[in-house]
Amino acid sequence: MSEHDANARFLRESIVEPDSIARARAHAVELGAMPVSTVVGSQIAVLAAATGARSIVEIGTGAGVSGLWLLRGAPHAVLTTIDNEPEHLAAARQAFADARVPSTRVRFITGRAIDVLPRMNEASYDIVLVDADPEHIIEYVEHGLRLARTGGLVLVPRVLAGGRVADPVQRDEITSAYRSLVQETQESSAVLATVSPAAEGLLQLISLPERD
Repeated sequence: MSEHDANARFLRESIVEPDSIARARAHAVELGAMPVSTVVGSQIAVLAAATGARSIVEIGTGAGVSGLWLLRGAPHAVLTTIDNEPEHLAAARQAFADARVPSTRVRFITGRAIDVLPRMNEASYDIVLVDADPEHIIEYVEHGLRLARTGGLVLVPRVLAGGRVADPVQRDEITSAYRSLVQETQESSAVLATVSPAAEGLLQLISLPERD
């Protein structure tokens, strides 16, 4: 077993997922919702706590898994969750209810994110989680940076595309989009960017103030 594989296995086995999130994950898998991993979930919870987030939007519900992790880190935040699949939103609603998250702390929007995001207020969110429709990933991140306040976070799980991004031979449209996203954000003067390689990978962007 390689060092990378050993580290990955250690993380998977060490991080304990709360029962409410584990139940939401089981339901999400049944629905084919592809929720974020436990490793990435724990990371976004820490980031939500570290930023003291009070206003969060997520693009793609993961049937409630990512939202529960975010709210675990930011217990006083209001979460707006957007999904085009009513069944996934219904599962998320049930997951939040089962976890005893007050209904006033979650807002559900049914619709295509590509249509919903342009209507949302800019510089209004502490965290924007982008986890939907990889074919639109560049557009979603651009909207996320518009929606995030200065100093706010835009988080993109799955950014390593199962290892394909690191393989220059892989040039399909989605892999190329993720690769371009990582490279362009590293070179941008408008954001600070880093990538956690744990599990499926997590791109973390902080929106910077405009320079004179």
